[in-house]
Amino acid sequence: MKPRVLVDGQAHDQVSALDRGLGYGDGLFETVRFVGAHAPLWARHMQRLGEGCRRLGLPMPDMAQLLAEARAASDGMAHAVVRITLTRGVGARGYAAPAQPRPTRVVAAFEPPQQDEAAQGGGIRVRLCELRLARQPLLAGLKHLNRLEQVLARAEWDDPAIAEGLLCDADGLAICATAANLFAVHGGAIATPALDRCGVAGVARAEILACRPQAQVRPIPLAELRRADELFLSSSVRGILPVRELDGVALGVGPVTRALQAHWRALGF
Repeated sequence: MKPRVLVDGQAHDQVSALDRGLGYGDGLFETVRFVGAHAPLWARHMQRLGEGCRRLGLPMPDMAQLLAEARAASDGMAHAVVRITLTRGVGARGYAAPAQPRPTRVVAAFEPPQQDEAAQGGGIRVRLCELRLARQPLLAGLKHLNRLEQVLARAEWDDPAIAEGLLCDADGLAICATAANLFAVHGGAIATPALDRCGVAGVARAEILACRPQAQVRPIPLAELRRADELFLSSSVRGILPVRELDGVALGVGPVTRALQAHWRALGF
């Protein structure tokens, strides 16, 4: 099915070649899972978008208008993945941002990926990527438009049996997967990497931290992951994915992961 696209509220799929989102990656995006007209994590997406706008100095779009456009783009779809892209808009050549930006707003609805029952039940295989994420505290946590690190990391493998790649920073601390956040469980205690220097703070991660307030957010060395009782990934599109193998080392799918999968289903996904 061809994606349905709205640009600044109008049904077409083109933006200016002079848009700063294209020229400089100057913007943000959110990828929102819809069930009919409902997006269970909408408020968390808007919270992250608002924080991104604050840090980048972008005007925050009207949330009611965004929701109306997302529903219009996904109208008639039982399930949809809606990508909201916000750029600083058209500007003169050069890095200097326009004094009064007129942001470009793109809302596109896609069919969601097919539910992989085997992955949800038995877990996925994950490999360690060679690429190391660069530190940039000003952008850390945001879902900004420059995803070249993730593109290069994902190009490291083409084995369909490997579902994800694990990314570390320059110090060898585990950060995330290419398109998901990471959690480790030791003795029933949950920990997830701190994302104050790099990485994307996902909305599914925020949901897990809200429902499990005892979970720790801290630096996690790679060696600690290899000793974990359970590993799982979180994604607003794919949900809670158990990790059954990391670089050839088998792991179990345990009760903490199963409980969080049940919580995810209870949200309406």
